[in-house]
Amino acid sequence: MTEVNTPPRVGAWTRFVTARPRRSLLVALVLTALAVLAGGGVADRLGAGGWEDPAAESTYATKALEREFPGSQPNLLLLLDAGDASVDDPAVAARAERLAERLANEKGVTGVGSYWQSGTPALRAEDGHEALIAARITGDEKTAGETLERIAPHYRGVHGPVEVTVGGPVAVRHEMQAIIQEDLTRAELIALPVTLVLLVMVFGSAVAALLPLGIGIVAILGTNAILRGLTELTDVSVFAINLTTALGLGLAVDYALFIVRRFREELSTGAEPLTAIGTTLRTAGRTVLFSALTVAVSLAAMLVFPQYFLRSFAYAGIAVVLLAAAAALILLPAALMLLGHRVNSLDLRRVFRRGQRPKPAGEEGRAWARSASLVMRRAPFFALGTTAVLVLLGLPFLGVKFGTADDRQLPSTSESHVVQQHIREGFPGSPGGGLDVLAEGRATEAQYGAYKERVAGLPDVLRVDGPLVKGDSAYFTVLPKGEAVDEPAQRLVGELREVRAPFDTKVTGTAAVLVDSKDAIGERLPLAAVFITIVTLLLVFLLTGSVLVPIQAVVLNALSLTAMFGAVVWIFQDGHLSGLLGFTSPGSIETTLPVLMFCVAFGLSMDYGVFLLSRIKEEYDHTGDHDQAVRHGLQRTGGLITAAAVILAVVMVAIGTSRVTNTKMLGLGIALAVLMDAMIVRSLLVPAVMRLTGRATWWAPGPLRRFHERFGLSESDQEPARAPQPARGKVGAPG
Repeated sequence: MTEVNTPPRVGAWTRFVTARPRRSLLVALVLTALAVLAGGGVADRLGAGGWEDPAAESTYATKALEREFPGSQPNLLLLLDAGDASVDDPAVAARAERLAERLANEKGVTGVGSYWQSGTPALRAEDGHEALIAARITGDEKTAGETLERIAPHYRGVHGPVEVTVGGPVAVRHEMQAIIQEDLTRAELIALPVTLVLLVMVFGSAVAALLPLGIGIVAILGTNAILRGLTELTDVSVFAINLTTALGLGLAVDYALFIVRRFREELSTGAEPLTAIGTTLRTAGRTVLFSALTVAVSLAAMLVFPQYFLRSFAYAGIAVVLLAAAAALILLPAALMLLGHRVNSLDLRRVFRRGQRPKPAGEEGRAWARSASLVMRRAPFFALGTTAVLVLLGLPFLGVKFGTADDRQLPSTSESHVVQQHIREGFPGSPGGGLDVLAEGRATEAQYGAYKERVAGLPDVLRVDGPLVKGDSAYFTVLPKGEAVDEPAQRLVGELREVRAPFDTKVTGTAAVLVDSKDAIGERLPLAAVFITIVTLLLVFLLTGSVLVPIQAVVLNALSLTAMFGAVVWIFQDGHLSGLLGFTSPGSIETTLPVLMFCVAFGLSMDYGVFLLSRIKEEYDHTGDHDQAVRHGLQRTGGLITAAAVILAVVMVAIGTSRVTNTKMLGLGIALAVLMDAMIVRSLLVPAVMRLTGRATWWAPGPLRRFHERFGLSESDQEPARAPQPARGKVGAPG
C-alpha cells in the first residue's frame, strides 16, 4: 500500500512571524531599548502605601484632619534620648525646644509639637530618659520622601545632651522603598545566573537556554515602561516591581520551555524548521495563549479591590503576562526560524554523557509514565492521602489574624523600626497609634464635654484628649489601652462609631484604617472569587470541551494553595523560623497579602494545569484511551512542569531574600505553592482524580459539545480519533 505524504500545514500566523525574522528581532531590540529609557527610574515614582480604602470613613477623616488640623496626624517622630539624664533636665529641655523650633521653620513641615511644649505624658517614656518631637511632613508620598531626605541628616545624631533618631510613618515608607529597590537588584543578580544554569541543565544546549532569558528580559523591561506610564495616571505600589521581575522571568521560562521543547521534538522527527514552527505554534502556541489568559484572569481579579496596593499588582501582573506571551509567540518563533537545528548547539552536557548510549526518543520521560501508572493503580489511596496532607498543612490558616503593615516590615536594625520599637516598649498608650475622632457640625463646649465623657467611659479607652476646635470642626484623640491594632483597638473603632453625638463623627487612625480595609476586602472578595472561577471554567472548557475537567482544575488548584497559606501563618504570623529567615513577626498577616498571594499562586497553578491538560487532551483526541492519555500527558510534561516550577521557585526565593517582611512572605510563599502544585498536585493528585473519574472526565452535554466543536481550541494537531462509544444510558466521552 502506497503511503501518501500530507503537505505540511503552515498557517497565516506562522508565515507572519517567520517571514522576516531578522527584521522582527531588530524591531524588538529597538522597542526594548526604548522601554529601558521609558521605564528608567520607575521605582522612584512608586508609592510604599496603598493598603487603605479610598472611599472609607477613615480615609475621609484622615484627609479632613490633614486639611483642617495638620498637627493631628503626625508622620514624623524625632526620638530624643537623654542617656542617663532625665528629659526634664533643664539642659535637655532647652536643646529639645531649640530642635522643635528649628523643625517648625523647615519648609514642608507643619504641626510641630513635643513633650516639652505640651507636657503630654504619652510623649514621654516611662523611664524618663526618652521623649518625642512630633510633626507632619506635608505633600504626597514622593514629596514627603524628598522633604525627609533633605531635613533628616540635620537632626539625626548627637545634639549636645541628647541623641536624636528619626522615625514615624513617613520614615518607615521611605526606608521601605529604598530597601525594596536594593533588594530587587540583589534578587535579580541571584536569579538570573541561577536560572541560566538550570535552563542549561534542562535543555543541554546553551543556545536554547538563552532564549527564555531573552523573553523574560523583554517582558520585564516592557512592564517597567508600562508602570512608568501608569504612574502619570494613578498610584502604583513599589511592591509591584517585585512581581514584575518574578513573573517576567518565571512565565517567560514556562512559555519558552514549552515552545522550545515542542520545536525540538518536531525537529527530532525530521521536520524542517518552518514546518516544526508551524506545528509548535498550532499546538504549544495555543496552550501558551490559554495559559497566559488564565494567569491574566487571576491577576485581573485584584482590580475589583479599591486598595491601590492590590490594583498595582494587577497592572504589573497583567502587563508582564501578556508581554511574556507575546514575546514567546512572536519573537521566539523568529529566533527559532533563524537558529533552525542550531537551537541544539553548544550542548554542555555532552561531557557528562561520554560513553553513554543516547536514549531513544520514546524513552524520554518514561519515569513519569511509570509514576502515573503507579498512581492510577492506587488512585483512591493517592487521592485521599494527598488531599488529607494538603488540608493538614493548611490548618494553621484557621488561626490567622489580620493586621496592617508597619515598621516591623523592616529589618530590626533599621532606624525607623528602632524608633517605633522604643515607643512600643517604653511609652504609655502607644503614641502615634491612637484613634482620631473628627467632629463636624457646630456644637457647644458642654456638648463636646458630654461626648468626651461618653467616649472615656468605653472599656477599652485609656485616655481621651481634646477637643481641639476650629470653626465648625473639632477632633478628639482616643488612646486605646493596648496595642494600636490589636483586637481591642479594632473593637474600639466600632464602639466609637456607635457613640451618640449631636454632631457628625468620623473615626480614623491605624486601627480604623485596618477595620475599613478588612471590610472592603470582605465585601469584594466574593466578586473576585466568582470572577476567577467563572472565567477559568470557561477558558478550560474551551481548551478541553469537558464539563468535569474545568471543575477539577479549579478545585485542585485551590487545594494546592493550602500549604502556602498554612506556612504563611505558622512562619510569619506565629514567628516560627523568624530567626533563621531574619524578620520580626508582628503577630498578624497584612490584610491584603492573602488576596494577592491567592491570585498570583492560583494563576501560576493554572499555568501548569493548562500545560498538563492540553497534552492529555491531545493524546485522548488521538487515541480515545483515557488512561493512556493521562500517562502520556504526564510523561511528556511532568519533567517540563517540574523544571519550570523549580526555576520559578528559584526566582521567588531570590525575591524572598528581601529584608522587607511582606516581600519575603510573598516570595517564599509562592515558591512553596508552585513546588507543591508541580510536585504533589500535578504528579499525584491530578492523575489519581482523573483515573477515578475515568472516561466521564471528558463528558459534556450535547449543546456544550457542539459549542466547543465550533469555538473551542485544542493543542491537538490532528483530527481526533473516534473514541469507543459508551453504552446507551451511560456517560461517555465526547465525540
